[in-house]
Amino acid sequence: MRDGLAGLVMLITVPPLGEQKQTETLLNTWYVQPGAQVREGDDLAELVTDKAAFTLPAPAAGRVARLLAAEGETVKEGQALAELEDEL
Repeated sequence: MRDGLAGLVMLITVPPLGEQKQTETLLNTWYVQPGAQVREGDDLAELVTDKAAFTLPAPAAGRVARLLAAEGETVKEGQALAELEDEL
């Protein structure tokens, strides 16, 4: 926060899971915690479907403001997982 202004907040969501009609995945592991500074492309979390495991990259640089889902939680396509704050 600078001069009383908060940075812009971007929601990090579960990406499309492919054409197999799969709509849910397991949030296996968080690689970051609130307050962590990340660069665009840094791995934020590992998601696991019944066919594959993949990492969720940061779409932009910023600070992880909040985690909105817990490790071990089943999450749905499009669900918000975290808030990424762009530090002005």
